[in-house]
This record gives sequence, C-alpha cells and structure tokens, in this order.
Amino acid sequence: MQAYPIKFAPILKEKIWGGEKLSQILNKKTDLKNVGESWEISGVQDNISTVANGLYKGTSLNDLIKTHKSKFLGQQNIDVFGENFPLLIKFLDAKTNLSVQVHPDDKMAKTQHNSFGKTEMWYIMNSDDDAEIVLGLKDNDLDKNVLSAINATNVNDIFNTEKVKQGDSYFIPAGKIHAIGAGVLAAEIQQTSDITYRVYDWDRIDDAGKQRELHTDAAIKATKSFVSNGKSNYQLEANKTSNLVDCDFFTTNIFEIQANQKREYNHLDSFVIFMCVEGTAEVTVNNLTETVAMGETILVPANTDSVEFNSAGAKLLEIYI
Repeated sequence: MQAYPIKFAPILKEKIWGGEKLSQILNKKTDLKNVGESWEISGVQDNISTVANGLYKGTSLNDLIKTHKSKFLGQQNIDVFGENFPLLIKFLDAKTNLSVQVHPDDKMAKTQHNSFGKTEMWYIMNSDDDAEIVLGLKDNDLDKNVLSAINATNVNDIFNTEKVKQGDSYFIPAGKIHAIGAGVLAAEIQQTSDITYRVYDWDRIDDAGKQRELHTDAAIKATKSFVSNGKSNYQLEANKTSNLVDCDFFTTNIFEIQANQKREYNHLDSFVIFMCVEGTAEVTVNNLTETVAMGETILVPANTDSVEFNSAGAKLLEIYI
C-alpha cells in the first residue's frame, strides 16, 4: 500500500440542534441548513467514507480495508475488528442542546443490536460564553428509574452540568449520561456505532410538530455511575504530545506544533488519524504532502514509518488504537 496523508470527503448531517459553525468556522462546504455533524471518517453502514485525494481518490474506506488489510488498519485491528473500521471521527456543532443520552457498552450492544458499543470523547474547539455540557447524574445514588419522569421542572436536579471552554477534553465511557450543550463546537472520537438512547430532549418538537422518540427503558438498563467527570488533566508543551485519553478503544493525544517536526510511527500496529483543531499544518509522508487546516482530518495507514509536520502554530489530535 502507498502510504501518504489520506483525506476523506466529509459526510454532513442536518440535525434539529445543528447550526452554522461547521461551515462558518470549519469551512465545510454545504447548502444544508442546521448542520450538526461532519462525519470525517466513517465505516458506519450507509455512511462509508470516500477518499478525497491522491492515489486512492474515489476509493471507499471499506475497499481500502479489503484490499490492503493490515497495511491499512494494522494486524491487531484486523484480528479484533476484521474488515470493519473501528472508529467514527466527527466534528459537531450544537446551536441548541443535544438530547440527553446514553450509549450501551459492547456487551449490551452486541446482545441488543449486534453492534459495537459506544465509548467516546470530546475536545472542545470553540464555545459560547457560559456554554455547558451534561455529564452524568448529579447524585450517583439517584434511582435510575427517575429517568422515566424527567421534565422541565426537575431536569436541573437530575443531571450534572459542567461549564466548558476551548481546549477542554472529556472522556465519556459507554453507560455515562451526557449531552453537548448549546454553543459548543467539538471534535468527537468514538467507537464505530450509531446507537443512541435518548433520555430527555428538552420537550422540543420537530418540523412535523412531533417530539422525537425517547428510549427510556433501554437507557435505564445502559446507565452506569461514574465518580469522575472524565475531564482530561493535561499540559500543552510545544512540539510534544500530551495525552488526553488512553482507553481500550482508542488513544488520543494533543500535539502542538510550532516548528518542523518528525515523528516515528513504525512502533505502532495501527493507522493514525490527525484532526486539526487549531491553525494549519503541512503533513508529509514519503515526500507526499497535504495541508490540514482547522476542521480537517488526515489518516496515515498502518504501514507508515514516519510523518513530518511543519507549522508555525497548529494543534492536532493524534488518534490511534
């Protein structure tokens, strides 16, 4: 397989809670309104990403995996996931609150949906003043059955909220109640799964005058208690990586580039993804260079030995398994 910095065509999603930041701040080209998500790299059925540049332009993600297997994914990922891409990479813009929701773990998802579970993380790229997220229950001893009786009068007593700002990062394991709040633009890394159990949708109605379906019984079964709010405690250091999340499903570091840098990846048995969350950088593999700007994503296949970076000031999320 020819290793080079691979870009994929974003898959944009209209959402009832979406806004304009994906186009206005991240420069996503679209005529859609209320765009809430940009799926940067997806192996989700009916939403398979397509290469947008270079030798493999026009090739689907699935075809890359079928043709190149371990050279693309890494042998350990082939052993665990077969020919399924294991991560879903997104940017999200919440003009209004997302529904309060929870995702099943692998065991529940396999039993109920023949799917992987959904553990995820967020990196806050931009936020309005006083923007918040929902993370967990306010009281971990609270009877989970209260989730069946949430309304506008008691919602603030049930869910824990956190004020957020640019640069904050949160880990959301499967089973944790959560929601991105109005005014937040975020990068999201998650397991390949589109299973969401809505707990509360702020009593809003869609264009047809109907409320969206809730999944209360499933949510009660999926919900778990967590002591930590999941916020990453990290220190940025120029031209070095700092770890944000290291879990069974993915590792995410933040890499602040302020000069020419070369990083070795031949010790990894995995593809590596770079999400640009600030600034612009040049990414070079085998003398093939792509520019990645804020809101863009690049993947280098598992047979990549080293990557060169050049920027006067950029921040990249570095993601691998």
